[in-house]
Amino acid sequence: MAKFEMDTDFVRKLAQILHETDLGEIELADGEKRIRVARPTVTVAAPAMTAPAVSPAASAAAAPVAAATTSDLGKHPGAVTSPMVGTAYLAPEPGKPNFVAVGDKITVGQTLLIIEAMKTFNPIKASKAGTVTQILVANARPVEFGEPLMIVE
Repeated sequence: MAKFEMDTDFVRKLAQILHETDLGEIELADGEKRIRVARPTVTVAAPAMTAPAVSPAASAAAAPVAAATTSDLGKHPGAVTSPMVGTAYLAPEPGKPNFVAVGDKITVGQTLLIIEAMKTFNPIKASKAGTVTQILVANARPVEFGEPLMIVE
């Protein structure tokens, strides 16, 4: 069996990428050589936090994130969940308007956002018609498989 030489600087760079992108793991292969760098997953109950008072004008401009927990929203009948791990983009390109906004009426097959995975941009389309009531992800943020992205009612 051939000796596997480890480039520790390369492993450190991969670990830094994990940290910068909030990804859970990176795996690379070159022939029979394979390396996987993963962050430990620890589930910790977060303490309840009270939201600061916000004026009505400021709340209308704030990001439409629900007060319910993400796991509750994933069970919502109108939840649009991520079919993959990647980076979510709400607009087709920087400087362009978002595909949809809260309050927009959408149709079946309409693009809601895109997820970049492995340098490929994947459109996430509406599976049903309705109204976008919540957008649960921020632009250019990593998303996990099954994570709720939007609520369409």
